[in-house]
Amino acid sequence: MNTTTAGIIFVATLAIALGLTYRPFGDYMARVYTTGHHLRAEKVIYRVVGVDPDAEQRWSTYLRSVLAFSFVSVLFLYAFLRLQGHLLLSLGFAGMEQGQAFNTATSFVTNTNWQSYSGESTLGYLVQMSGLAVQNFTSAAVGIAVAIALVRGFARSRTDQLGNFWVDLIRTVVRILLPICVIGAVVLIAGGVVQNFHHVQTVTTIAGGNQSVTGGPVASQEIIKEFGTNGGGFYNANSAHPFENPTNWTNWLQIYLLLSIGFSLPRTFGKMVGDTRQGLAIVSVMVVLALASMFLVNGLQMAHHGTVPTAVGASVEGTETRFGIPDSATFASATTLTSTGAVNSFHDSYTSLGGAVLLLNMMLGEIAPGGTGSGLYGILILAVLAVFIGGLMIGRTPEYLGKKISGREVKFASLYILTTPTFVLVVTALAMALPGERATMLNSGSHGLSEVLYAATSAGNNNGSAFAGISVNTTWWNTALGISMLAARFLPMVFALGLAGSLARQKPVPASAGTLPTHRPLFVGLVTGVAIIVVALTYFPAIALGPLAEGLH
Repeated sequence: MNTTTAGIIFVATLAIALGLTYRPFGDYMARVYTTGHHLRAEKVIYRVVGVDPDAEQRWSTYLRSVLAFSFVSVLFLYAFLRLQGHLLLSLGFAGMEQGQAFNTATSFVTNTNWQSYSGESTLGYLVQMSGLAVQNFTSAAVGIAVAIALVRGFARSRTDQLGNFWVDLIRTVVRILLPICVIGAVVLIAGGVVQNFHHVQTVTTIAGGNQSVTGGPVASQEIIKEFGTNGGGFYNANSAHPFENPTNWTNWLQIYLLLSIGFSLPRTFGKMVGDTRQGLAIVSVMVVLALASMFLVNGLQMAHHGTVPTAVGASVEGTETRFGIPDSATFASATTLTSTGAVNSFHDSYTSLGGAVLLLNMMLGEIAPGGTGSGLYGILILAVLAVFIGGLMIGRTPEYLGKKISGREVKFASLYILTTPTFVLVVTALAMALPGERATMLNSGSHGLSEVLYAATSAGNNNGSAFAGISVNTTWWNTALGISMLAARFLPMVFALGLAGSLARQKPVPASAGTLPTHRPLFVGLVTGVAIIVVALTYFPAIALGPLAEGLH
């Protein structure tokens, strides 16, 4: 079997598995968020934190709960990182420097998991398990909770109630993330992923010397980061490390896990609004964008021009030999289409145009399928904008799911769409303008700009992957990226919840002959086109100066 055929089979089996998951998993999540029954374990947690699970919240109260929980999480994790040297299971590592601790705390609380350090040589077991891994759960759950609140905004009428953030958060962790992560961890352990508290010594010859690698509780963190579409990793090599991703089938499983929630949530959306065709339309947009990305990255890596790539048949630099080009390219596409950030190959070594596609995946707002929850509310806001544009084209007041899209709703959608690009482009411009920050670039010219743009895009879109080739563990980078991660995570949530509150207060508008059908292929194409046009208008100058200029050189 040749490499191309193997790659097609890899993607096809992945698509089939996700398709089989879509309906049962999406329906299950819909039941999780609509049932009035509370599990015994959940009742205990409600009593401990002092929450009335039967009380609902207005959008402003829901938002305050999101921000308060996240603020406390940042403070707790920051303190945990700073005080590591005084804690158990520190493995002798000192506390993290304050700038890096701020960056790391904001990174994991925002579901970014950007790492400006090597996990195995910086953090002990306690911080990895009780600090970072906990945020892998809760930050993902926060994103899903906000998405569910927005769905309720579409589904409800004449009310200012959007549910209860604490109930949504706890149910997400207890009923969705925890059970499947436990099962997934066992499967990964069976596949060879390490899970222990011992110092596992492997000796590797590097530059004529020996290197010791410490093993640890890798399997549990690996499954949490993939299923919760988090990035980060116990080892700096991340999912290219054999302790984290030993075989081709564990590689396939990790891709499946990081995509499964995102691709199933549109079904949850359709069930909750009472029309599963709407969910099918949304997931269709996701599928079109995802398949286009995967085939583009695979094609550009397999058929890149140049003497060496042509001689070997593909651009193999930076890939793990046990995975090969197709499995590595598919993983790279999947991880940048979501907010995962995990990598099993070196993105900085991708072809210039292949790297450009990875950048575009994040610049889309990671909506295909995007992060846990954030992908759904991101694409729903694009759908609102698409409906508004469609209404202008036919001269009618735009409507979506029986709700009028007026100036208030369009303002929320516009602010949402403009927030992340603002921080991405400002951080990129400042980094290129400041001589000290330019000095951290290991490459000059177009590729150097691509590395800076990738770092800013990854942080601003809460992705966490990196081109590398740039030294970001400086006071400026830690601070700038930390602020960008916080602002680009929580400001869009403000606008998404504001939109949800505005929609929930409306009375339903009956469909008429002039209503734009939002469950047909025409609407799928309209939303897809809007997503691509928004990215092109916003980022094209930066892309043209970076990877496109390098690729056309």
